[in-house]
Amino acid sequence: MWIGWLELDVLMGDVHSLKEKRSVVRPLIAAISKKYTVSAAEADHLDLHRRAAIGVSLVAADRAHVVEVLAAVENFVADRPEVELLSAGRGLLNSHEE
Repeated sequence: MWIGWLELDVLMGDVHSLKEKRSVVRPLIAAISKKYTVSAAEADHLDLHRRAAIGVSLVAADRAHVVEVLAAVENFVADRPEVELLSAGRGLLNSHEE
């Protein structure tokens, strides 16, 4: 079993309040979860109105599938006009590793 995760640090453009931030981040997280069948959540920068850290994770039997999905999610977010992807970090773990 392979476990993969992706940490995305995004900057929002013309956002001036936490309420406006939520109106950008929540639909983005919902779109990621629905399109790629992964778990996604806002994980950091909760009190900053222009930044968000989004965590994405999935579990699969095949390493290649995990890598492919994480790359697709990263590209999906990078192509979104409402956010700027500042950085992305990935992790991959085999459940049989000690």
